[in-house]
Amino acid sequence: MTTAPSPPLLDTVLQLFSAGPTGVGILLLLAVGGISFMAWVLSRQDAPAVLPLKPAYRRLLQQHSLYYQQLSPYNQKRFEKRVQQFINLKRFVPRNMPQVTAEMKVLIAASAVQLTFGLPNVYLRHFKTILVYPDNYYSTISKRYHKGEVNPWYGIIVLSWKAFVEGLADPGDSLNLGLHEMAHALRLENVVRNDEHSFLKPHILKQWTDESQLERQKIGEGQSHFFRQYAALDDEEFFAIAVENFFERPQQFWQELPHLYRTLSLLLNQDPLLVVKE
Repeated sequence: MTTAPSPPLLDTVLQLFSAGPTGVGILLLLAVGGISFMAWVLSRQDAPAVLPLKPAYRRLLQQHSLYYQQLSPYNQKRFEKRVQQFINLKRFVPRNMPQVTAEMKVLIAASAVQLTFGLPNVYLRHFKTILVYPDNYYSTISKRYHKGEVNPWYGIIVLSWKAFVEGLADPGDSLNLGLHEMAHALRLENVVRNDEHSFLKPHILKQWTDESQLERQKIGEGQSHFFRQYAALDDEEFFAIAVENFFERPQQFWQELPHLYRTLSLLLNQDPLLVVKE
């Protein structure tokens, strides 16, 4: 297997920012301001026309996206259109593998669309490049392996395909790399100054922040056990893990933490418990 060549800039970015999603947290929010003007300029470019989703792509959604399967026929069409638009807007770059296949593109796009389905016209436009590794990748900076990360400086999302597929294999274990990394990107997209910024309603976001801080404190003190311990690390990781549970264990989430569940539902403008076929 030959290694596909990659742009030197992307290599440099990975060297600088491969400390993993944990390190992205607070630092990323500070980084956004320095790139806001360029992000705004790039966002002004017209999006390509959306063509109907290819039948082969639709079959992939039917086979592998439980969320898509549960939508009404009307919403399935909307979902398909947004998947195609997401693919149109991104540059998929293979790393240590020959190519990013159509299957990879469709399922990665589906994870992003699932998260943003209740938010009209949100395609995470700041993140124009998605790097895909076949397996966990080694960081020469942190000296450890990573499954995924989000880099706001150059608008890059990095994913291990093996870890991504493992996240889809069990739709009820609340471990989903695609949703996790897209959740990080969503929070950042909301504060980047482009056509998509500020789509999360400020008063609901504040309510989420207040409630999540209380829950993080309970996790740290051993008083709450619904989320895994890693959620207590910082606000960004808490949000990403909450998103995983929101879509993969909605009933349990609602039963254990109804106020937090309701706030996240309002923030994302959707409720997985109500996603059923008509």
